[in-house]
Amino acid sequence: MKQRKVHFLLMIVPAVILAPAATYAQDPAKIARIGWMSRASSTAKDANMDAFRQGMRELGYVEGRSFVMEPRYADGKNELMPGQAAELERLGVDVIIAGPFEALQAAKQSTTRVPIIMTPSVDPVVTGVVSSLDRPGGSITGITEMMPELTPQRLQLLKQIVPTLSRVAILWRPGTLSEPAFQKMLRDTQAAARSINVQVQVVEAAKVEDFDAAFSAMAMDRVDGLIVLVNPMYFVQRQQIVDRAAKQRLPAIYEWKPFVQSGGLISFGADVPDVYRRAAGLVDKILKGAKPGELPVQGPALFDMGVNLKAAKALGLTIPESIIKQAVLTVE
Repeated sequence: MKQRKVHFLLMIVPAVILAPAATYAQDPAKIARIGWMSRASSTAKDANMDAFRQGMRELGYVEGRSFVMEPRYADGKNELMPGQAAELERLGVDVIIAGPFEALQAAKQSTTRVPIIMTPSVDPVVTGVVSSLDRPGGSITGITEMMPELTPQRLQLLKQIVPTLSRVAILWRPGTLSEPAFQKMLRDTQAAARSINVQVQVVEAAKVEDFDAAFSAMAMDRVDGLIVLVNPMYFVQRQQIVDRAAKQRLPAIYEWKPFVQSGGLISFGADVPDVYRRAAGLVDKILKGAKPGELPVQGPALFDMGVNLKAAKALGLTIPESIIKQAVLTVE
C-alpha cells in the first residue's frame, strides 16, 4: 500500500468574519482545551487528529503551550459516547470535535454549554442537527464530508475501468441527503449515464438487514457496476458491503479511501483529513469569540481518489494508468 500526497482543489470557501461574542471568548493567556470524540480505537493511528493538529499549527497554535487535546475513543462502542461527551463538559473543554455522527448525537444530547464542531457524512439539516447550513443555530457548526455532486464522475470512472458497463446501481440510505439534493444528484448522474449508454437505478438499504434484499435485487436486475454513497452506517459496515460486491463480482466505486483499504475497487470523494485540518479554522474562530451557531456549515474543499489493484486483478480488470496516476492511495 502506498500513498502520495496529491490533492485536487474543488472550491475556495470564503472566510467568515464575525464580531466577537462574549459567550465563547477565549482568554489569550489561557491554554485552550479541545475535546476529541472518535469511534476508533485509542491504539490506532488517527490521521484525522494529525490533520487537525496540522491545521492548528498553521494557525500559529502550539500544542502544550496554547492548546491541549482531550481525546476520547469509543473503541467501536457507541454506547460509551454520551458518557464521554458529558465527561468532556465536566472537564471544562472549550470546544468538542465530534466527527462520527454517533459522537455528534451524543455530544448534542449530553452537553449544554460546549461548542461542537461536527464533520457529518449525512445532511445535518435533514437529520435535525442544525436549523440550516447558513445559520446552524445553537452550539453546533462544522464541515460536511459528503460529495454527492461527484456521482456523475464516479459513473464515468467506472465506465473507464469497465468499458462494457451497461447497468449501474446506486446504493444509498434514505434520509442521508435532502430530497432536492438527492434528486439533483440523480438527474445529473442519469444525464451522464445517457451520454455513455449506461442505465442507472437506485437501490435502497436503510439498515444492515436490508443488504440481502438490496444485493439480491442487483443480481436479479443483472447490474454490472455499483456506486455506493457514503453515510455513517455504510462506513461502519463497509467490510460487509465490499465483501458482498466482491462475491457478486461487482466493480464498485465508493466515496472514501477506507473502503479501498477494506478491499474495495476504487474511491472518489472528499479528502476527509483535509476536512479535519480545516476544522481547526472553526475552532480558532470560536476561541476568539465567534458563536458556533452563526458560523455557516461548510462543505469539503478537496477531493481525492484511492485504487485497489489487487481487487481489480481479482475481478479481471485493469485500472487505466491515467486513473492510477490521480490516486493518492494505491493498494497493491
